[in-house]
Amino acid sequence: MSNKSVKNFSQAGDGRFATTHWSVVLRAGKPKAPGYQDALQTLCRSYWFPLYVYLRRQGYNNQQAEDYTQAFFCRILEKKVLSMADSKRGKFRSFLLSTLKHFLSDEHDRARAQKRGGGRKILSIDFKGAENQYILEPADSLSPEKLFDKSWALTVLDITMTRLKTELSSQGKQDIFDHLKIYLTAGKSTISYRDKATQLNMTEGNIRTAVHRLRRRYRKLLRDEIAQTVTNEGQIDEEIDELFNALAY
Repeated sequence: MSNKSVKNFSQAGDGRFATTHWSVVLRAGKPKAPGYQDALQTLCRSYWFPLYVYLRRQGYNNQQAEDYTQAFFCRILEKKVLSMADSKRGKFRSFLLSTLKHFLSDEHDRARAQKRGGGRKILSIDFKGAENQYILEPADSLSPEKLFDKSWALTVLDITMTRLKTELSSQGKQDIFDHLKIYLTAGKSTISYRDKATQLNMTEGNIRTAVHRLRRRYRKLLRDEIAQTVTNEGQIDEEIDELFNALAY
């Protein structure tokens, strides 16, 4: 890898980053709005697994959790529940979890969950591997609500990492991501910049610069992901704080 590659990488994505507060929620609540289906898929991508985990921790088996998760999304679309989401009343994920609890308390919906969730998959949800991921969670240390928050946090970080990988790959910088992604999660004390510099035939200073740029871009993408369901910059910071608090559970 050349120093020129690092320079090109350091300049990538340095432009002004546009956030769209609450925009995804708003579009998902308006079936006739441009980008409606994409907004639904974005919310589904971010929240289906935390909802699935919540259901499993509540005692539902894996098949029931799959059916209820799919049924829940069908229900909120049928009843246009997302149009009722109001940023002034609190965080979107709190609204979503509260709505799920209300859904579960409705015995009529519970009776029809298999029919709705199993037979009408109006959103693309890939449950393959969900149970394997769920069983990695602590057996009894977290409440369903805390496990929901932790799963949400991990999902957001995973989506952010995937976005960063896709972005760099599209710029022909997959090798930079593959070699330096460890610096996004590993503790500073466990990382040897010198060893990585030797591997990549670069100076230690260039490695530090590239890692700094990578972390900065990662933070921007994380803020963008969070911004889609909040209303202002202050709430982004609050959500990020809560995200990292949830990871410590």
